[in-house]
Amino acid sequence: MLPEASCKYGYEECKATADWLLDHAPVQPLVGIVCGSGLGGLADMLKDQKVFSYSDIPNFPQSTVCGHAGRLVFGTLKGQPCVCMKGRFHLYEGYPIEKITMPIRVFKLMGVETVILTNAAGGLNQDYKVGDIMIIKDHINLPGFAGRNPLCGPNDERFGTRFPCMSDAYDRKLRQLALDVGQELGYSHFLREGVYCVLGGPSFETIAECRMLNRLGADAVGMSTVHEVIVARHCGMRVFALSLISNQAVMDYSSEDKANHEEVLQTGEHRSQQLVKLVSTIVTSVDQHRRGESTKSQH
Repeated sequence: MLPEASCKYGYEECKATADWLLDHAPVQPLVGIVCGSGLGGLADMLKDQKVFSYSDIPNFPQSTVCGHAGRLVFGTLKGQPCVCMKGRFHLYEGYPIEKITMPIRVFKLMGVETVILTNAAGGLNQDYKVGDIMIIKDHINLPGFAGRNPLCGPNDERFGTRFPCMSDAYDRKLRQLALDVGQELGYSHFLREGVYCVLGGPSFETIAECRMLNRLGADAVGMSTVHEVIVARHCGMRVFALSLISNQAVMDYSSEDKANHEEVLQTGEHRSQQLVKLVSTIVTSVDQHRRGESTKSQH
């Protein structure tokens, strides 16, 4: 990506958007949540909501995908101030990668400390079933192999360092917290932990591509999340992400199965209640953990 492109979505633009939102929002959020395809119900759990259409927010991209509502929702979750994106942005929509990830930087400048990202993904791991929830422990950024990285171009030190570490991208404590919460809620039989691979889309993967990705160590494949994670870590925010396994990737040439977006949305609707309960419990626990750390630092 040319350096000029990144300048259009730089610090000043993000700051102007963040300031506008803070002037109009009822709360200053500490947790930012990004809803994937069919998972917009996560935003409905917020209390005392104030909703902004993306089209009304200065500098904000517009979502063009069915299942992505295109609204930013502010509110509280059991007292924890949150902001939730109902709809995200993807490479296949034609946006520059810097604009896709701009909302994450806006989150940071609004005061968000923890980012929770969700997506719908195809299952590559043969032990996974449709409807499983995979806690992401690592990722493979295939577009990044070809130079499609949101941090390309001039680096602004006000956001983060030139060469951010990604070996700790997915917060270990939050992953363990999710496993513990899942066990308490009785979700262990459909809760997994694995590696997510991002592709550019919008076409679904071929059989040969699925086989290759599986051999590379990917447990699930999708078209989002990773670029947002990279920017969130660049900004110093904690990251927790999960995939809803919405379809099983086809890896057998004799199979008559075909991946389709309708199945993705249906699976999201089917599992939405458990997802909402899992994420809301995690958010509450994050707040308790933050308060505990704050108390320790005062002694």
